[in-house]
Amino acid sequence: MANYWLFKSEPFKWSWEMQKAKGAVGEEWDGVRNYQARNNMRAMKIGDKAFFYHSNEGLEVVGIVEVNELSAPDSTTDDPRWDCVHIRAVCDMPKPVTLKDVKANPALEKMALVTSMRLSVQPVLQDEWDEVCRMGGLDPKSI
Repeated sequence: MANYWLFKSEPFKWSWEMQKAKGAVGEEWDGVRNYQARNNMRAMKIGDKAFFYHSNEGLEVVGIVEVNELSAPDSTTDDPRWDCVHIRAVCDMPKPVTLKDVKANPALEKMALVTSMRLSVQPVLQDEWDEVCRMGGLDPKSI
C-alpha cells in the first residue's frame, strides 16, 4: 500500500514547471536539512504519491509527483546525515488548491500543511489526500 506525502518548494528555486521538465527520470529532492523531513523521505517507497506545493509564492498545491528512487545520500553534501529521494511529475492539479482553501476546510484542520507549516516534506493521510485531490478536480483513485 502506498503512502502519501507533500513536498514544498519555493517556485523561484524549483518550480512545478522545472519538475515537469525532468520527465520520467525525475529529480533528486536535495538540500533538505531538517531531520523530520529527512526521516519522512527515508520512510518513502517507490510509487508513493505526493503533492507538489509552491511555498512563499502561490501557496498552493500545483501538481502530483511520485517517488521513483528510494532515499540515498544527498549529492549536494558530503555530510552523511543527509539523504533524499528522487521524484517525478505525474500530473498537474487541474485547479490549484490554495493554503487558504485547505485551512478553510474542516476536514483538513489536522493536516500537516496546517499544523506543521514549516516542515518541507510532510506526510499526508489517505482522507486528506482524497479531499485535496477532490478540491483540485482530480479523482484520487485515477492517479
